[in-house]
Amino acid sequence: MRLKKRGTFVLMLAALMLVISACGGKTETSSPVSGAQADAAAAEPTQLTWWHSMSGAGEKAINQLASDFNASHPDIQVKAIYQGKYDESLNKLKASMGSDSGPDIIQVYEIGSKFMIDSGMITPVQNFIDKDKFDLSQLEPNIIRYYTIDGKLNAMPFNTSNPILYYNKDMFKAAGLDPENPPKTYEEFEQAAKALAKDGKPGASMAIYGWFMEQFFANQNADYVNNGNGRDGAATESLLNSEAGVKTLTWWKKMIDEKTLSNLGRSTDDTTAAFTAEQIGMTLDSTAGLRKIVEGAGDKFELGTGFLPRPADAKEGGVVVGGASLYIMNNKSEAQQQAAWEFIKYLATPEVQANWSVATGYFPITTAAYDQQVLKDNMAKYPQFQTAVDQLHASADSTATSGAVMGVFPEARQLVEGAIETVLNGQGTPQEALDAAAKQITDKIAQYNSTVKK
Repeated sequence: MRLKKRGTFVLMLAALMLVISACGGKTETSSPVSGAQADAAAAEPTQLTWWHSMSGAGEKAINQLASDFNASHPDIQVKAIYQGKYDESLNKLKASMGSDSGPDIIQVYEIGSKFMIDSGMITPVQNFIDKDKFDLSQLEPNIIRYYTIDGKLNAMPFNTSNPILYYNKDMFKAAGLDPENPPKTYEEFEQAAKALAKDGKPGASMAIYGWFMEQFFANQNADYVNNGNGRDGAATESLLNSEAGVKTLTWWKKMIDEKTLSNLGRSTDDTTAAFTAEQIGMTLDSTAGLRKIVEGAGDKFELGTGFLPRPADAKEGGVVVGGASLYIMNNKSEAQQQAAWEFIKYLATPEVQANWSVATGYFPITTAAYDQQVLKDNMAKYPQFQTAVDQLHASADSTATSGAVMGVFPEARQLVEGAIETVLNGQGTPQEALDAAAKQITDKIAQYNSTVKK
């Protein structure tokens, strides 16, 4: 696809040069470009456009990154532009296909990986890594694994998170639970939720979020789609209705029926608000929200964190990284693409990664970032973050924890959330709801695969 585009571009460029040449021959009064003008043109910095989806503190941090890079690299100037949430940004990118109006670099959420690879719009960062002999061993292996598909790194990880358990240590003490021993299994979580429930009020809550279901699969070391989670070959079937899914949703529904777990809908903001208001004693949320939750707890209660729970009979597993990565678009000049790579390398340096982590709460992708004093100070201030780091490092190396790969992931996540709602609202059994959703996802995968050129 890329070669075809380049061929068309070359023909158009040749035609344009002929027109320019012809016009030049008829305009005898035209003046040649002076050497000084040529030198000035050559000295112009390479301009890069970076589309991102970070708002609030994330956008402020991104603007600072671009500003610092521009100050230290006068030959390359990066303009960061917010394009809305991940879905909105990706839709804008699709609309720009076939034109030069798109970005040089784009931040895309992790579940957009397969689409970006199949689109033919990117130059894999592996190309630059190989050319530069860039040392990948300096980066977090559990993060790199997610974005390495077909043996190559297509995008550079940027903002990375995973889900952890948040709990109120004071409420644990009052309920007779050990505040230094958070629940590690489904069974322990259920027992803790029962102990925390009082006066008819549930003791815990977790949002109806498809990302959580993906994580529960990985924590049972269970693939989400076939063909090695879509990594040994293109996925053709959803495994949502397998034992891992049915077991998880049965556990979830049981707690709802026993009124020990509340259903506050799809938004993690709502469960976080209930947790920091001490309406519940436990919840699940992303590590990216840790600082917000710490500040929400304030002096009201002591905050504890723990690993994502999994069934007692699950012997190994782990979490899948969330967040997003940076892609270099291939419809730009080689000079622009090289400049984009220089910027991406800058973002991966320990100093930049440490500051980024402190400003946003996302994991640093570079291991040496933990040696930076600014990050050491932040870890001392927010010791709960160590849980997230330990959980990432404790994850098994498998196709399950590397994450599923499919081109219809955004749609699949919505279907999963619909299935969870169906069960929690008493409109179907876990097996029935997951069977229906798995069939819909499998059908969508087939439709998608039929559109991808081999």
